[in-house]
Amino acid sequence: MTNEMMDLHAILEKASDTDILREMLAFGAKRLMELEIGAKTGAAFGEKSADRLAQRNGYRERDWETRAGAVELRIPKLRTGSYYPFFLEPRRMAEKALTAVIQEAYIQGVSTRSVDDLVKAMGGSGVSRSQVSRLCAEIDDKVKAFLDRPLEGDWPYVWLDATYVKVRRNHRIVSTAVIIAVGVNADGRREVLGMDIGASEAETFWTEFLRKLRRRGLRGVKLVISDAHEGIKAAVAKLMNATWQRCRVHTMRNAMAHAGKSSRRVVSAFMTTAFEQNSADAAKAQWRKVADQLRPKLEKLARFMDEAEDDVLAYKSFPPEHWTKIHSTNGLERLNGEVKRRTDVVGIFPDEDSIVRLVGAILLEQNDEWAVQRARYMTLETMATLSDDAIVGLPAMVI
Repeated sequence: MTNEMMDLHAILEKASDTDILREMLAFGAKRLMELEIGAKTGAAFGEKSADRLAQRNGYRERDWETRAGAVELRIPKLRTGSYYPFFLEPRRMAEKALTAVIQEAYIQGVSTRSVDDLVKAMGGSGVSRSQVSRLCAEIDDKVKAFLDRPLEGDWPYVWLDATYVKVRRNHRIVSTAVIIAVGVNADGRREVLGMDIGASEAETFWTEFLRKLRRRGLRGVKLVISDAHEGIKAAVAKLMNATWQRCRVHTMRNAMAHAGKSSRRVVSAFMTTAFEQNSADAAKAQWRKVADQLRPKLEKLARFMDEAEDDVLAYKSFPPEHWTKIHSTNGLERLNGEVKRRTDVVGIFPDEDSIVRLVGAILLEQNDEWAVQRARYMTLETMATLSDDAIVGLPAMVI
């Protein structure tokens, strides 16, 4: 500890004011790396220990760009395995996209809340248009390739939903819809199928979006899950030869609007008894029974239940093992929540291209995370029951 304090005093004595921060960063980084590599090898530098886990193997030089300037680092190497300092973790693609959006907004003079603070927190102190263009082009190419990729095989389940962001258009700030589709293929793997942006969730917008998915190869769809937006419902009926599942969570929220404040909890519990049934026929019978019992006092709610019955209970005709995942858009809502969390940082997007850039990068990241998960979203055995030919639907056996 005494030697370390002497080193720090030496830095303070010999360095000019402009270099002190950079030298201290280098000193701190060196100490952090020594602590990390010591924990990884099980022994300090030069220490002989029977508990040693790995041997050091020299250093590699690396410049670390910081707000104080470039800091020269000597990163320890190992003979077996690898080591990379935690403070040098590379930014993920979506973070690069976020940086590009913020910088683009900054250059164009867009008044976005806390832009200056965010740019500084990211280590930026100014950026040229050419730098932004290079960064955006790199991200745009990857996002476009992802969003335009062919969709192979069958996709029995598809979820559709939308969220809204603000964008500057013709010198005005307007709200624009970002629609996202997620699907599960015949292997039980979940993927992001695509996204698009438009002025609203009109039927024509959803219809064109579904047509794009079909042109890319979307087929074999048996169930489409979404909220009860009329544009989605009409587009699905027109283009998809599939059952439509009305999101159970959204349906219950809409139903509670027809129940009095004091009776909402009781009514909700009463309606939920239909979802707890073990078959489609039993669920429909219980749903109608509840509607009839509520009709004398809550006629509007009973009529709502009559209209929603077939759509909200559609999932009951599919394998019971899938019910918890296909009765609502909850899985996609979580993804939309992450999109909103990241887009709220921007506030107002400078143009529509920047929306596609950031949201597309977030979706690409999520898709990559799903791809490397060992567990399937739905098992092969249960997915095989959805196949028109059960023998073909089963995986081949290797003998």
